[in-house]
Amino acid sequence: MTDAGQAKKGTLYGIAANLIWGLAALYWIETQPVDARDLLAHRAFWSIPVVSLVLLWLGKLRDASLLFTRPKIVAIMSLAAVCSGSNWLIFLWAVTHERATEASLGYFLLPLFNVVVGLTLFRERIVTAQAVGVLFAVTAVAVQIAYFGGLPLVALGLVTSFGLYGAIRKAVPVGATEGLFMETLMMMPFAAAWLLMRDWGGLGQHGLKVDLFLLGAGVYTVVPLIAYVAASRLLPLTALGLVFYLGPTAQLLVATLAFGEPFDAIQGMAFGLVWIGLAVVTVDGFHRARKVDRLRANDV
Repeated sequence: MTDAGQAKKGTLYGIAANLIWGLAALYWIETQPVDARDLLAHRAFWSIPVVSLVLLWLGKLRDASLLFTRPKIVAIMSLAAVCSGSNWLIFLWAVTHERATEASLGYFLLPLFNVVVGLTLFRERIVTAQAVGVLFAVTAVAVQIAYFGGLPLVALGLVTSFGLYGAIRKAVPVGATEGLFMETLMMMPFAAAWLLMRDWGGLGQHGLKVDLFLLGAGVYTVVPLIAYVAASRLLPLTALGLVFYLGPTAQLLVATLAFGEPFDAIQGMAFGLVWIGLAVVTVDGFHRARKVDRLRANDV
C-alpha cells in the first residue's frame, strides 16, 4: 500500500474510533435505569469474550495469556486496570447523570494533561508552546472554580485517570489489545461477583432493549480500541492527535444538542481557553514535525 493509501486508511480508522467514543453517551444512555456501577461490571465482563475472540483471530491469545506469568507486568497492568476502571466508571456516571458536557471538557484537557505527565513523570523537556497550552488549561479550571465555587470533578477525574493510564501503559511493553485483555481479565472476578450480588445488574429486568445494550457493552468497548490501534500504526502522531479531537467534540455536541444540557457563557469561556491552548500546542507540533521532515529529506 502507498503512503497516501495508508494515510487514508489510517484516517478512516481514527475517525471511526473517535466518533464511536464521542457518541458513547448515546449508547450508554439507552441502558437507563441501570446503575453506573452495574454498567462498569457489564463492560468489563462482556469485554472478555470479545477481546479473547479478537486475540484468537490474530493468533495472539496464547502470548497474551503468558503475560500473566510475568509478575512485573502483572503488577503494572493491575495499576492500569484500576485507572481504566475508574475512568470508565466516572464517564458512565457522568453521561447518566446529565454531566456529559463536563465529561467532554475532561477529554479536551487530556492532551495538555499529557504534557504535564511527560514533564513530571518522564522528565521530558517542555517547550514554550506546551507551557502556554497548560497555562490556558489551568486558567480554564480556575474560571470554573471561581464561578461555580468548586472543582470540575468529573472533568478532572476523567483526565487524571486516563492520563495516568496512558503513562502506566507507556511503561510496559504490552500491545493495546493484549493490554485490554489483561485489564478486563483482572476486572472480571470483581465484575462477576458484583453482578451476582446485584442479581446480574439489571439484566433481564428492564426489557429487551436494555438487555441488548448491556450485552453489547463488550463489543462497544473493544471495537473502537482496535480501530484506534490500527490508526496509530498508519498515521503520524500529529495527524492522530488532530483526529483525537473529534471524540470530545462529538461528546460536547451530544451533551448540548441531544441531551439538552446547559452550556452557559462561563462554560463557553472555559472551553474556549482550552481550545486556544490546544491550538497553540497543535500548531507548534505541526511546525516541529515539518522541521524534522525537512532535516530527514536533507540527510537523504
